[in-house]
Amino acid sequence: MMDVKENVLGAIGNTPLVKLNKTGCKNIEIYVKLEYYNPGLSVKDRIAIGMLEEAERKAIIKPGDTIIGKTSGNTGIGLAIACAVKGYKFVAVISEGNSIERQKMLRAMGATVVLVPQLPGEKPGQISRIDNEAVERKTIELMEELNAYRPNQYSNPMNWKVHEKTTGREILEQTGGRIDAFVAYVGTGGTFIGISKALKNFNDNIKCYPVEPDVAPFLAGGKVITTRHRIQGGGHAVKPPYWYEELVDGYLAVSDEEAIKTARNMAKEEGIFTGFSGGANVAASMKLDSSLDSGSVVVTILPDTGLKYLSTDLYE
Repeated sequence: MMDVKENVLGAIGNTPLVKLNKTGCKNIEIYVKLEYYNPGLSVKDRIAIGMLEEAERKAIIKPGDTIIGKTSGNTGIGLAIACAVKGYKFVAVISEGNSIERQKMLRAMGATVVLVPQLPGEKPGQISRIDNEAVERKTIELMEELNAYRPNQYSNPMNWKVHEKTTGREILEQTGGRIDAFVAYVGTGGTFIGISKALKNFNDNIKCYPVEPDVAPFLAGGKVITTRHRIQGGGHAVKPPYWYEELVDGYLAVSDEEAIKTARNMAKEEGIFTGFSGGANVAASMKLDSSLDSGSVVVTILPDTGLKYLSTDLYE
């Protein structure tokens, strides 16, 4: 009975790191961290429990209180799981343009789901900056109305600190410190910043590359053509509140088509089933093949599972 968890929250973290064997890369080895092994099937479980437990330590919340979260789905699912175990009410505010699977998972976990209509002209499955801003306004309105506590992953430093303490440490342990580059798509920025801090504290020569949609390379200082793209969870042309440029060794950009093709190829050729951003991360990593030394090890994140996108055309 030594390996039995007290509850499902104990199953968060320590996810597998897996080598990709059919990328076609000649110089680099790409390893992916399968974050869909977390209970909520995404990397966001880590920050959900981290933010709530920090609020508990500070006596900001107590069982029975209402927690509210603006989410594209994954952080909300993580919070719903944590709230179910810990005895909080949870309200998730989400754009109706996000995949239906995420909405259904939130309800299944006991969350009250508030769907915010997309603005005229916006396409389902493409959550633009203005859609994101509409969800923000609704969250602020409900937070005051319900007297709810908002962990707010966008400005909460626990977002990146959890990844520095857990995900980054796990990568170093799993690779034995043999890692040359790290790649991660930028949403709230927490995954990239936290892991990059851990890696560079270990070895400042490890190169860290944030990923953006090619139509919205905002952080890279490029021209933002549109924030209407299909890589959900980020790419809204907004600088994260906690952003440390000194951690960045270069920016990478991918198209919707590259992200989709790579996700499909991983499923068919590697047996690895991930979402849009997972495909984007691997597609971006592959672009380092021509610039890194032969034998270089590149690690990236698969933030969630393809199961959350079956209602979209990500998988045919």
